[in-house]
Parts: sequence; structure tokens; C-alpha cells
Amino acid sequence: MLYGGKALTKRSNNSLLSSGTCRCFLPVALFTLRRSRSPPRALLFLFFFVLLRSFGVGRKRMALAFDEYGRPFIIIKEQEQKSRLRGLEAQKANISAGKAVARILRTSLGPKGMDKMLQNPDGDVTITNDGATILEQMDVDNQIAKLMVELSRSQDYEIGDGTTGVVVMAGALLEQAEKLLERGIHPIRIAEGYEMASRIAVEHLEHISHKFEFSVGNLEPLVQTCMTTLSSKIVHRCKRMLAEIAVKAVLAVADLERKDVNLDLIKVEGKVGGKLEDTELVYGITVDKDMSHPQMPKRIEDAKIAILTCPFEPPKPKTKHKVDIDTVEKFQTLREQERKYFDDMVQKCKDVGATLVICQWGFDDEANHLLMHRNLPAVRWVGGVELELIAIATGARIVPRFQELTPDKLGRPKLTFFKSSCLVYVPLMNEVIWFSIGNKMMIEETKRSLHDALCVARNLIRNNSIVYGGGSAEISCSIAAEAAADKYPGVEQYAIRSFAEALDSIPMALAENSGLQPINTLTAVKSQQIKENNPYCGIDCNDVGTNNMQQQNVFETLIGKQQQILLATQVVKMILKIDDVITPSDY
Repeated sequence: MLYGGKALTKRSNNSLLSSGTCRCFLPVALFTLRRSRSPPRALLFLFFFVLLRSFGVGRKRMALAFDEYGRPFIIIKEQEQKSRLRGLEAQKANISAGKAVARILRTSLGPKGMDKMLQNPDGDVTITNDGATILEQMDVDNQIAKLMVELSRSQDYEIGDGTTGVVVMAGALLEQAEKLLERGIHPIRIAEGYEMASRIAVEHLEHISHKFEFSVGNLEPLVQTCMTTLSSKIVHRCKRMLAEIAVKAVLAVADLERKDVNLDLIKVEGKVGGKLEDTELVYGITVDKDMSHPQMPKRIEDAKIAILTCPFEPPKPKTKHKVDIDTVEKFQTLREQERKYFDDMVQKCKDVGATLVICQWGFDDEANHLLMHRNLPAVRWVGGVELELIAIATGARIVPRFQELTPDKLGRPKLTFFKSSCLVYVPLMNEVIWFSIGNKMMIEETKRSLHDALCVARNLIRNNSIVYGGGSAEISCSIAAEAAADKYPGVEQYAIRSFAEALDSIPMALAENSGLQPINTLTAVKSQQIKENNPYCGIDCNDVGTNNMQQQNVFETLIGKQQQILLATQVVKMILKIDDVITPSDY
């Protein structure tokens, strides 16, 4: 402190301000008092600055400066101190982060998996057991945990199903890798062993897979596989109906000769109200809009659609303008001019033969009244994406100005009608649309479930090879990898055996989530596979009475299972090769 031009300090070991600090503070304080327009404020500011410096806070990261008026301020350097983890400590920290994410999703695996409730900052609640949705809505800060989120997202993008299983498998691989690291095995050798084991598992999946032929007249194999996917969803009570709808939708847009499916042509829409059983498939395009006037017709046969991006409104000059109306005659003249303007707009649409107008923008009340009296139905405020879909499906051209409207730019769908407050277009080409009804939370979960079913049906059309579910494929791959480990002379055989143990974590999680004894159930099924040489024995999650997944009709796509193993292995290899983590400290 400064008192009477003298520095007063306590001569003790834990003194707040040392004599050296005061000797430094005295000339700075006098300089600040001489330049500052508010001496008490400057003195208080400088005292606070020296107080921080006396505690050692920011000794090399803080500096004092003055503006042109002599007011002091503190400059803090942007370079922050870094925290650093190296070697085994960094690898264990990364493994712990990955295992933490996998533990969250482990209880959501399988048909009896638990759901998670997620609340976003706005207060909206999501209840789901879909791995990609759970991780996408979680607030993750750790970089390794973000890698696990990207892993689930990659599986969802490539396959569309198995997003929970791939994260659980990666967590099991990391857990086994941690045990190998504690035994002194180098992480590179572990990664190489995992790569060898993944190749063994992928080849074995090819060996135990089955091909089944399907056609437009025989859709049962596709339906059974989609039902397996929907069994673990909240909509499982209607899985038969939803699976049939998914298969029909995919086949409607599939090119069976090229084995290609464009899922962008399939749209999932939901309406609040009703029940899940009201879900149906519509071959066409739906727009969640009503007619601009309630007295306009709700059904139009062989419509001729004019798609406009210009509004039914008076022109608005870009420059500022002002109109003075001081007599009744002037007002009548302005009104007649507007009426004539709207009348010309409507007449141009009638002259080209349009029987339905779809506009991206709004209507003036006068224009809406004229459209109703001229028997020209119209829909307004239709989004740009929906306009493009309607134009593609009906062969129409989007018209930006009324002067460019011609008969050859009209679209010609077979039928246009309203259903549950939605406008439905049945075009000449097969454009497929979902129309699902339920409460808001059920709608979102049904959309996610249908997306998984659509992706499974698409994958089967691309590659009609299947493996059996219930953990049977993982158990069979685990037995094959363990048997092949003895053929490798190096330390990689330890990693291959650990890979086999990690594969057992999938059926063990299925048994645990189904309320069974996980270890006893796994060992019994594994011994049954070895004794009977039957790779189709899995976990009886639904308590049917048999472990044979072939008899239970529990299928999974081969490419989906192979992608799970490959993606999980690649991410674990990436995590194991990180031996130095530099992060900024919390300031």
C-alpha cells in the first residue's frame, strides 16, 4: 500500500506484498497518478494488478499498458500453458475415454436394450436406443470420445444399422488392449494383431454367410431381415407392418439390374395425432399445406400444375416512394388498378390451361378471392425443396415471372388430393413417400426406426448375403480367431486372442440386457456351437425356446456386420497409436 509517499509492508514470510514488489510498484503508481485523469481509480487498478503479481498470477502472461488518456489496462497474453500426457499414461487416458462412451451404449444393445432420455438446451426431450442419435445429441468434449461419436456416425452413413454394436465392439477392443499394454506389449504390435484378427473375422463371415434370392413376388426374406432390425426399436409391436412398408418403398425406387437404390427419393413425414397403426405408404409426393381458400376443391383429376416463385401481390418498387390519396376518386382508381393487376395474374394462369397453382410465396387477400371465384385452386408458402421435387416428379418447370408462363411448363400428375390436411400428388413416375401418424416423440423415433429398416433393405439389394444375428456371428468369429491365433509365432497372437475375447462382449451384452446370466449363457452357447459345428447358435433374447437363430428368422446383412468389425478395428488402431496428448489448460 502507498501511504504518505512511503511503502508500508509487513516483514514476514507470508507477507502479501514483498518489499521488492513495493519498490517496483512505487514508480509505476507515481507515473500512473501523473498521467491518469482519475487518480483514485488508477491507484485502485494498479493495486489490483500488483496484488495479482504478488501471488505469482500471470507473472509472464500479464502486462500493464496505458491508453492515450492515461487510463491503465491489463494485457493478457493469448498463449496459454499446456498440459501434456505422454507414453503409457496418454494411452490409458485415451482408452478410458473410449470405454466411457461404450459403457453408455452397452445397455442399449439388442431387442431388450434400454432406452436413453436426452434433453437438449431448449428443453426438448428425446427417448431412443439408437446409438447414432444418442451420441449425436450428447455434449462430448474429449477428443477420443468424439472419435467414438464419429465411428457411430460413419456406421450410420455407410450401413444405416449397427450403430450401437460398433461402439460397444470398439469399447471391448480398447478394454482388451489396456490389459495387453499393462503386460508390456507395444501398442504397434497390438494394432497389427487386431488388423490380422479383423481379416480373419471378415473372411469367416464370408464363409458362414448365406445368399437368398428374392423377387417382387417373394419379399418374405427382405421383410424378415427388416423385422430383425425393428425388433430392438420402440416400434417393435408393429414391426411386421413397418417392415413390409419399408421393403415396398425400397423396391419402388430400386434399380434391380444395377443393384442400386436412391434413398433420397423416399421421404418420411409425420403428423401429430392418431396411432402408429395408421402409418401407410403413398406412391407420390406430400406437401403439408392446405388450399389457400377453404372452399377450393380437395380433389383434382388430371391436374395441370403451374409452379410459381412470384407472389400474387402488387409490385413493390425498390426505391422509397410515397402515394398521397386525398380524394375518394383517387382511392377508387388505386383499388381498380390493383384489382386489374390481380385479374391479369389470374387470367394468365387460366389462359395457359392451369388447373392448380403452387406458389412459393403468399397471396394477397384480393388475389385469393379472385382465384376462388375463377375456380383455380391454389397452394401457397410451399418450400423450395418441395417445389423442386414436385417439378421433377410431374415434369413441370418452375416459373419465376407470370410473363414466362406457357402451357409446356405445366406439370401433369395423375391425381391430386388431400389426406389428413396434407396435399398429395400422385405423379407419373414412382416417387415414394412415407406418411406416419403419432405423437411428436413417437414420430421422431419412428422416423429413425424406419430409416434403419430402409437402409437394411437397400443393403440387401446391393448384396443379398446375410449372417444370423443374436450374437451367433460374433461367437463363430471369436472361435475362428482363437483357433487361428496359434498359427502366428509373434506377440501378435496375444492381440488376436484378445480380439476374440472382445467379440464375445457383444453376445454377453445381449444376454445381460435380456435379463439372463451373461457368463453362463455365453459359455453354453459357445460350447454348443463347437460341439454341433453350428455357427447359427446365438442368444435367445426373446425367450423363444431355441438358440438356433436360423429357426428364429433373425438375420443381419453381411456387409453391415463386416463394416462393424472393420470400422471398430480402424478406430482402435488410431487410438492406440496416440502416445502424446497436448491440451490447453483451463484458464
